[in-house]
Amino acid sequence: MFFASDNGAPVPREVMDAVIRANEGPALPYGDDPLSGRVADGIRDLFEAPGAAVYLVATGTAANALSLGLLCPPWGAVYCHEQAHVQEHECGAPEFFTGGAKLILVRGTEGRMTPGALEAAIVGRGDVHMVQPGAVSLTNVTEAGSVHSVAQIAALAAVARAQGLPVHLDGARLANALAATGASPAEMTWRAGVDIVSFGGTKGGLMGAEAVVIFDPARAWEFELRRKRAGHLFSKHRYLAAQFDGWLEGGLWLRLAEHANRMAARLAVGIAAQPGGRVLQPVEANIVFAEWPAEAHDRAEAAGARYYRHGPGGARLVCSWATTEAEVDAFLATLRGAEARAESASA
Repeated sequence: MFFASDNGAPVPREVMDAVIRANEGPALPYGDDPLSGRVADGIRDLFEAPGAAVYLVATGTAANALSLGLLCPPWGAVYCHEQAHVQEHECGAPEFFTGGAKLILVRGTEGRMTPGALEAAIVGRGDVHMVQPGAVSLTNVTEAGSVHSVAQIAALAAVARAQGLPVHLDGARLANALAATGASPAEMTWRAGVDIVSFGGTKGGLMGAEAVVIFDPARAWEFELRRKRAGHLFSKHRYLAAQFDGWLEGGLWLRLAEHANRMAARLAVGIAAQPGGRVLQPVEANIVFAEWPAEAHDRAEAAGARYYRHGPGGARLVCSWATTEAEVDAFLATLRGAEARAESASA
């Protein structure tokens, strides 16, 4: 009963098989091997962006921070939601990789900025005493578990574009957002006004690989230099590429995300049916925020369930590609105390 994070899920067999296939014989390093080229072409095809530059790194923090370093100068501001991952969970990496840019936090419900709030936050242009508007960073799926629709991304990107600002999309769970909305990768990114997307693989099942997709190839060379200087250019690059190769083959990446979303929906319905159980916000992808009585928390944790407490009586639960219906149902039975009642009855 593991609901702590989709980062903790195992790696799908198809991905492991792809890594094993890539392990045959030597290959040129640093992404000059044929497999890396084929994967980059595949990602370009997926995003319907034949001119895009595609680069692989091993972590989402590297993908986000390097992308923002490319878009925002040291004296600039990055506008993001107050609960954005780049704000709360990256240990100042965006500030470090930009050389000191300031994150300007924008309020909004359920992890999403509103266009009006974003527009109001963009101030200081031409004032030497203030950081200058630099870039906008969005997250999909958000830290609150909500999903930006294509229309919502386009509305925020329109505000950015009116101010001459580029847009970064933190897509650590982009697959889940696409599965939830039915949008295509192109519709949710460059067609909506996104300039760079961190296309996350690790939370979707990879052992450690993320793709940075830069829709303006004129920015590519600078990104290459930044990646190398930051120590994120892998020598044995083919093993990053192999993970994506197995994941993208036959649309596996999207099927896995659809499954994770379904498991979260099943979990939410079950929690809402518990005595004292309540889902705290709409479940739009693979993350559930809920609460239930303290004794049910005690039973679940004693039974080995893993999740993060979130406020008094509350919890954050994340489903992954590997979450099963049986696992969800066993967790719900533990919350109900069904196992304890069954043992008492049999005694």
